[in-house]
Amino acid sequence: MTPQANPQDTRAAHRPGGGTLVASDLDRTLIYSSAALALTMPDEQAPRLLCVEVHEAKPLSYLTEAAGRLLVELADSARFVPATTRTRKQYRRISLPGRQPRYAICANGGHLLVDGHTDHDWNDEMRRRLADGSAPLDEVRAYLAATSDPEWLRKERVAEDLFAYLVVDRERLPAGWVKELAEWAEPRGWTVSLQGRKIYAVPKPLRKSAALAEVVRRTGAEQVLAAGDSLLDVDLLMAAGAGWRPGHGELADTGWLAPHVTALGTVGVAAGEEILRRMLARVAGDEAAA
Repeated sequence: MTPQANPQDTRAAHRPGGGTLVASDLDRTLIYSSAALALTMPDEQAPRLLCVEVHEAKPLSYLTEAAGRLLVELADSARFVPATTRTRKQYRRISLPGRQPRYAICANGGHLLVDGHTDHDWNDEMRRRLADGSAPLDEVRAYLAATSDPEWLRKERVAEDLFAYLVVDRERLPAGWVKELAEWAEPRGWTVSLQGRKIYAVPKPLRKSAALAEVVRRTGAEQVLAAGDSLLDVDLLMAAGAGWRPGHGELADTGWLAPHVTALGTVGVAAGEEILRRMLARVAGDEAAA
């Protein structure tokens, strides 16, 4: 089923004197693995790439050099807030160009980093919300274990004791399995998202937009911009005054649209560069270029 924008979602409040806050998903929105680069042009026309993540002594994630320069300029013009489903450990592997963001949203909103340090009060608050609004993680893990098949399951992981995800062989994954999982999870207060080789099961109260609202409260941001590519980014996009999604990913595949979100046709690492260019234009007040 195609996810629909919820008109009742509350946009992040505008507050006087707070400037612009830019919240963006990272993987497959701003940064890209080798498999996700989508370098379809002739080799001699390919953009120069900047490695921004190393894992187990190997380069893992990239953006274009032009995107790196745009990100530095954006961070100097607005409050840039990474908003990722990655765990804190996974996020800290990333070394983006420019100044370290004052705030970073990790674990899909379960953790808020302030100057690189965990805000434990925020994490405690999110865990209270999860206890009140969704089935326990152990129940979801038991279902995943009972219904997944070693033929296509490669790894099963728990992130920060908040949510679970599977790493799968997409070619062997049975058609309809993800949909069945989503239908089982829905009445239990959980959301399912398929991103590349990963299937995420995330409790609904665990939202990037919840942490974003807290950052807006603390900073008094007047304008909020956002970008994302997956079902887990819908609430982030809906909490912004303007947003962008690339021409690839879960939202593009399902045709998700919202009036204030620009659906780009660009795919791969070039989409990350275009998103940053449009964000910077919007911060500068050039809405035609955004």
